Amino acid sequence: MLLHSIFDVLALLAAIALYRWGPRLGAGTPWRTHPLYLPAASLGATLGAYLLGTLNLAFTGIEGIGRSIEGALLGAILAIEGLKAATGMRGSTGVRLAAPLALAIVVGRIGCFLAGLGDETYGTPTDLPWGYDFGDGIPRHPVQLYESLTMAAFLLVFLRLVRRDHPLALRAGFYLFIGVYAGQRFLWEFLKPYGTIVGPFNLFHIVSIWLIAYAILFGRRELAVPCTTRATSPPLRA
Repeated sequence: MLLHSIFDVLALLAAIALYRWGPRLGAGTPWRTHPLYLPAASLGATLGAYLLGTLNLAFTGIEGIGRSIEGALLGAILAIEGLKAATGMRGSTGVRLAAPLALAIVVGRIGCFLAGLGDETYGTPTDLPWGYDFGDGIPRHPVQLYESLTMAAFLLVFLRLVRRDHPLALRAGFYLFIGVYAGQRFLWEFLKPYGTIVGPFNLFHIVSIWLIAYAILFGRRELAVPCTTRATSPPLRA
């Protein structure tokens, strides 16, 4: 678990570095749009990570407290969208976070892979030549690396779109990130030994479907608003 924690720190540092020195998208710093933005996002992400992670373990028949990246994203989104609805903020506020979050997942999932069986993120048994034995003598899908590689590919494509000033990245980049992350997560969940709750679908299948729908709906809405008439957030209040 120490190695996992080290990669968690590396993921955070990598995300901060890309946020600080990477492409500047959107209107300034997201959490300056409202005094409660950062507290709401942090609380939502924390509750979502632990709640969904722990629920998934329970559905799988495993006792303990879990954490989930997808749960953190869902919790933060619900918290921020609730804040935006309550305060009248409009438009995307997370576009500048898309690349840093993707990089954090790329690095963080490597830590999950190196943590082995204790991390509970390994895949189902496989006969494929790249199956990995995490220590129990059973070659398994290294789904952590599948996710890391997929998000690395997304990051490269996303940065290329940014350099080309593509509106999909410049205006709806956060929703693009969420849609891609949830889409690939939905696929990899079929390769995990988690307990199902509806047919062949586990908890994260359901969450992924919700996030994909959110990304499509809000992304299309953002792209449909002309740049010259886009609504902005209200002035900051103490």
